[in-house]
Amino acid sequence: MALRLSLSPPPIRSSASPSWAAPHSIAISCSSSSSVGVSVPTQEKRRARVVVRSSSIDTAEAVVGQVTEVNKDTFWPIVKAAGDKAVVLDMYTQWCGPCKVMAPKFQELSGKYLDVVFLKLDCNQDNKTLAKELGIRVVPTFKILKDSKIVKEVTGAKLDDLVVAIETVRSS
Repeated sequence: MALRLSLSPPPIRSSASPSWAAPHSIAISCSSSSSVGVSVPTQEKRRARVVVRSSSIDTAEAVVGQVTEVNKDTFWPIVKAAGDKAVVLDMYTQWCGPCKVMAPKFQELSGKYLDVVFLKLDCNQDNKTLAKELGIRVVPTFKILKDSKIVKEVTGAKLDDLVVAIETVRSS
């Protein structure tokens, strides 16, 4: 079974329509094995790719150019799916003031470094085991992984240090 879905942006009141205003098609296919695939035209792939199988988390991917929220169940599958790309993880809590200050800056970085996967992990009770496994001591903590291994760490709300760490890992 296949379904084609067309998405169109809201009407624009300008005489010049930007390129993103054109309708986009997304193909959704279902197989007998309960898997669902979503494919997006080539020019849109930079912004979206989703694959879901059954109700379990067999495959997980982050969206390039955005920060993806992860938890104890989705973190490692996404890191492994990133392959040799650098992965930057923002480990935060809801009550942390410096974490709230860094959140929009972290989002901006995800739009700047399109060859890097940006993730965030709420270090709450549900994710406590993963936070301990990753060695968190303070929030915010930023872990940078390459090939599923932690290669850099930045603690505290230090944007400049984080940028230097990302640049270092990208160039290695």
